[in-house]
Amino acid sequence: MHYHNDKQNLLDGRYMRMARIWAENSYCERRKVGALLVKNKMIISDGYNGTPSGFENNCEDENNNSKPYVLHAEANAITKIARSHNSSDGATLYVTASPCIECAKLIIQAGISRVIYGEDYRIMDGLDLLKRAGIEVKLIEV
Repeated sequence: MHYHNDKQNLLDGRYMRMARIWAENSYCERRKVGALLVKNKMIISDGYNGTPSGFENNCEDENNNSKPYVLHAEANAITKIARSHNSSDGATLYVTASPCIECAKLIIQAGISRVIYGEDYRIMDGLDLLKRAGIEVKLIEV
């Protein structure tokens, strides 16, 4: 069993580094967040924070506040699954920042079983909700 945990920790670290690289695709200025959905050692979806398809590519208004319609990386990765032939049931979500409560609700409903995140967000209610739903939550700072 110990071997499996070591192997899983190595994989978790690798996917988290990949999520960090994916975050670089975001055109948001204030904070770039990346997410990968992995199932059976395959990346089945990805996302980064940004505006919906077809909208202008800037996330902040003239006062440098995030526009209300900006999608979080997790929401982008989860909604992408809906347009594919894949299922997120039992998948692991790797995300560079801890999920907010809105994304936590989507994660629960999407059947995701593990959430690995790269840094704490100032509001922790999303993580609290995930734990309450029995989802494994782990911080990996890379």
